[in-house]
Amino acid sequence: METWDDYRIILALARDGTLRAAAGSLGLTHTTVARRLAAVQDRRGILFDRTPTGYVPTELGLTLVEVAERMEALAHAGARHSKAAGEDISGPITLSLPEPIAQYLLLEDLFAFTELYPGVELTVETGFAFADLDRSEADVVVRGTDTPPDHLVGRRLFPNRVTYYASREYLERTPRDELRWIAPKVGGLWPDWLESSPYPDVPVGLRLDDITARHRAMVAGLGLGRGACFMADPDPRVVRLTDAAPVAQQDLWVLTHPDLRDTPRIRALMTFLIAALEAKRDLVSGNLVMGTT
Repeated sequence: METWDDYRIILALARDGTLRAAAGSLGLTHTTVARRLAAVQDRRGILFDRTPTGYVPTELGLTLVEVAERMEALAHAGARHSKAAGEDISGPITLSLPEPIAQYLLLEDLFAFTELYPGVELTVETGFAFADLDRSEADVVVRGTDTPPDHLVGRRLFPNRVTYYASREYLERTPRDELRWIAPKVGGLWPDWLESSPYPDVPVGLRLDDITARHRAMVAGLGLGRGACFMADPDPRVVRLTDAAPVAQQDLWVLTHPDLRDTPRIRALMTFLIAALEAKRDLVSGNLVMGTT
């Protein structure tokens, strides 16, 4: 085994199970991965058995997978320490956060940060999967969670709160027996949302897994909805369906890896994000109400 690239092939194939999936993970072609695997096995022996469901590591293969995992951890640690080097507030940062928070809560703040620190190259990746900071998938994360990884460092802020909404126009034009809910998928964070709603007898018209799509559909007057206060309350077209206090969901956290906590640009971004979110505590907590039914 001569190069780290050989180990990357082994690790990707062990994790993904097929040449095509491994190629996708590595950003290579199917043919390239097949050729490199053949070359590795010519030198070292059979590392994978090909089965009807995919590639399975042999005993020798498992040994090399363990070596590859250790090498990968060292490579990621080296990358983190490289990012931590230097005292000036400049260089690349990857921030991971959910799309609704990026779009509805922090978009202007993110632009303000880049203007305040023009030497920082800020990349924002949106999604709900918790980025793996150990593998340098991101440098800083903003997430709603009750159980963040124990080894990460940062700040717990306050819970995101949700309640029930509809557009004024939808309520005015829709007879009571024609009302419909725009709902999330069955289960999830809100297992009993309908029973506790102001309209428990109203049927679900459409289920949408995407939070932003549900919000936009509700604002467009396509049904009743439940959603985050920070998304709905600022919109004058929308009213709350209940005077009950919004329900707390998961706490918001701003987190980074311990290896990066003292890096000036990482510290600057985290301080900025914490201050920006604290300034919007009332909005996130549902204390800035535009109107109710």
